[in-house]
Amino acid sequence: MTDYVALLGTKGGPAIRQGSPMPTSSVLSLAGQWAVFDCGLGVTKGLVDQGLALKDLSLVFITHLHSDHYLELGPLIHTAWTAGLKTPVRVWGPSGLARYWQGFLAAMQTDIATRIEDEGRPDLAGLVSFHTVDATAPITESAWTVTVQAAIHPPLTETWSYSVRADGRHVVFTGDTAHNPAIAAFAQGADLLIHEAMLAEGLAALQKRIGNGDDRLMKHWLRAHTLAEDVARTAKAAGVKALALNHLIPSDDPAFGPADWHRACAPHWSGVLHVGHDGMRIFL
Repeated sequence: MTDYVALLGTKGGPAIRQGSPMPTSSVLSLAGQWAVFDCGLGVTKGLVDQGLALKDLSLVFITHLHSDHYLELGPLIHTAWTAGLKTPVRVWGPSGLARYWQGFLAAMQTDIATRIEDEGRPDLAGLVSFHTVDATAPITESAWTVTVQAAIHPPLTETWSYSVRADGRHVVFTGDTAHNPAIAAFAQGADLLIHEAMLAEGLAALQKRIGNGDDRLMKHWLRAHTLAEDVARTAKAAGVKALALNHLIPSDDPAFGPADWHRACAPHWSGVLHVGHDGMRIFL
């Protein structure tokens, strides 16, 4: 199996509009294993478009409980089940995920019970286990060692960055975070840092386009997300081999494109830079 990261959805925020990217989700394939990182709207189709069999789903990591990161977790697992899933799925993330899953099972009770009785499917609830991450306890999944660090994403308090190491490779997903100098040590020397990013000059137009948020939305962006130039500073301090910008804010404004992201990063980062787009595959 080839080692790569595929950015399935690269949009910051939950809304989609005509022509916009999809919200956040990624897949990491490393050392013979693959896992999903975040499950925003579109993750299921994104995995299929990468040539992955949904019935082979076994491992999911969620960074935090904003809808653009876990809205499609239940539908992903359910669709994998209808596609032939019969082996365990482990989900790592914040403590509230188990509550979400119980709500999803309750909402889909009629369909699930009918498919078990009428089609002979295995019990879906029994296939899935949820595990609350702990920043003090590394996670071992086959050849992977996954360490966890708290991100800065108020008002939420259980928000996580993930560092994955296997077969001499090192990949870091920041999740959503304000500028966090601690990421430099967490991602030191990584083969790839996938970091959320925001363009300051695009925020006012985005707020106007959204239309149903007040000045609190702008305050949230500024206190809970990272400007592209600060992402570049972090990548340089971490000495990573490559940087991928993800969870782009804005992501669907035709006034801004890859050149603007490169321009924002250029004063601080001269290494390999990937400006994320849906379906982008980055080989390790």
